[in-house]
Amino acid sequence: MRRRTFNKLLGAGAATAALARAGLVRADEPYKAGFIYVGPVADFGFSHQHDVGRQAAQAALGDKLKTTYVESVKEGPDAERVIHELAAAGNGIIFTTSFGFMNPTIKVAKQFPKVYFEHCTGYKRATNVSTYNIRFYEGRYIQGVIAGKMSKSGVVGYVGSVPIPEVVMGMNSFIRGMHTVNPNGKIKLVWINEWYDPGKESDAAKALIDQGADIIAQHTDSAAPLQVAEERGVHGFGQASDMIKFAPKAQLTSSIDRWDDYYTQRIKDAMDGSWKSQDVWGGLGANMLKMAPYTNMPDDVAKAAQDAEDGIKSGKIVIFSGPINDQDGKPKVNDGQALSDAQILGMDWLAEGIEGTLPH
Repeated sequence: MRRRTFNKLLGAGAATAALARAGLVRADEPYKAGFIYVGPVADFGFSHQHDVGRQAAQAALGDKLKTTYVESVKEGPDAERVIHELAAAGNGIIFTTSFGFMNPTIKVAKQFPKVYFEHCTGYKRATNVSTYNIRFYEGRYIQGVIAGKMSKSGVVGYVGSVPIPEVVMGMNSFIRGMHTVNPNGKIKLVWINEWYDPGKESDAAKALIDQGADIIAQHTDSAAPLQVAEERGVHGFGQASDMIKFAPKAQLTSSIDRWDDYYTQRIKDAMDGSWKSQDVWGGLGANMLKMAPYTNMPDDVAKAAQDAEDGIKSGKIVIFSGPINDQDGKPKVNDGQALSDAQILGMDWLAEGIEGTLPH
C-alpha cells in the first residue's frame, strides 16, 4: 500500500473509530486488522509471505474483516509512528512483523490497552502483546544436508542479514546439517546488516562465489542471491517464499513461511473476545514451516532431504544436541546434552565450520 493511500484510509479510519466511541457505528461493521512490514510486499520473500498470510485471513473471514497493511517501514521511530497510526485508525489487532519493531510495539501498546498487538520474532510481551515466530532453523538444517551432498567445493556462501540470534541459529543449524554428510564442509559468511537490500545481497553473493562457494544460502529477504546463483551457474536456496520462478535451474529448495493459519486464528480470537497474550514458536511439525519441492538434485539427495525433514518432525533429529564446538573449537554443547529453547533463542556464537565474524 502506498503511503499516500494509507494516509487517506487513516483519516477515514480515525473518523470511524471516533464514531465507534460515540456509539454511532453499526454493529455489523467489519473488524479491522492492521499489518506493518519491514520490506516491500514485492520482495517475494519475508514480507511477501506475511502478506500471503494476511490475504488468507481476509479470504477466510470475508466481509467480517477489513485488513490494512503498510510496507517498507524502517525499524525505529518511523515504525512507532506507523504502529500508532494503525491503532488510532481503529484496528482491533495489529501485527508487527520484524524484530526491530519490538520496542515501538511495546510502547504503542501501552497507549492503546484495548488494542491487541502481535509482534513477530521478538521476546517482549504484555497483557495486550503476544509474540510469535517460526523455527526457521529447521529448514536450514535440511538445506545443510542437501549442501553437504551437492557441493563439490565443500564451501557454501551465506548472505547474512542482521546479526541477531534468529539469524545466527540458522547458520549454526545449516552447518550442523552439512556436517552430517561432509564433516569438512564450511560456510563463508558475509553480513549486509539489512533485511532487504537487493543490491547488497547481490554483491555479497557474487563475492562469495568468487571465494569458491558453489552453493548460496541466505537469511535476507529478496531473490537477488538466488538470481546471482542462477546467472553464475551454481545452486542456492530460496528464503521465506518459494523462489523457483527466479532461479529455475539453481534453486534446490526453499524454506516457506506459513502464517495463514496463525493470522486467521488470532484474528478470530480477537473478534470473539478469546484473545490472550501468548508466545508461539512453531516449525515443520506445526505446519508453520514447509519445504518447497526438492529439485535440481539426484534422487538420493532428495531422499536424504526428506529423511531429514521427517526426522525433525518426529523428534528423531535434535538439531542442537551435543557435541557442538564453536568456530574456535571450544565446546559449547557437551555430548548427551541438548540446548533448551531459551538457549537457542539467545544464541550468540558461531559453530565450528563457519568462517566469518559475529559483531557484538
